[in-house]
Amino acid sequence: MRKILLLILFISFSSFCQEKKIKIFNPKKASRLSAILPGLGQVYNKQYWKVPVIYGGYAVIGHYIKFNNQMYHDFKNALTLEVDNDELTLNPFPNFSRNSLERNMDFWRRNRDMLIIFTGVYYLLNIVDAHIFAHLNGFNTDNDLSLNIKPSLDKINNSNLIGISLYFNF
Repeated sequence: MRKILLLILFISFSSFCQEKKIKIFNPKKASRLSAILPGLGQVYNKQYWKVPVIYGGYAVIGHYIKFNNQMYHDFKNALTLEVDNDELTLNPFPNFSRNSLERNMDFWRRNRDMLIIFTGVYYLLNIVDAHIFAHLNGFNTDNDLSLNIKPSLDKINNSNLIGISLYFNF
């Protein structure tokens, strides 16, 4: 009875030890999908968790573009009010001189423009991420890392050299 129970137990465990099949994705298709709509290539690659990260990044960048743009316009309007020679209009930043207003206006405009450029880079990184994952998805990641040490005998200039060879298996 014990032998039959062990045999049934062995058969049931061996059925779970099948090799995991890896789905191969098309890198060109993943890149095109991500270029059409950011995150679509990651959905194609079955990396659903990256979609909120991508759109969260766009939301953060968009927020800071809006903030920098608002500050740029505030300082631009303050500079306009400062140089209009009308005493009825008041500068909303009374502690800033004309030179300070110009520097702040340039600072906020430069930050806004850099964030707009960064948005394009972020878009390209989304495409590159989908493309690279599609390429590397079928890459063998098993734990078969080994080092073999074997004696070796080489002949150089009619001399026999005895040594040790190291073979790495990645």
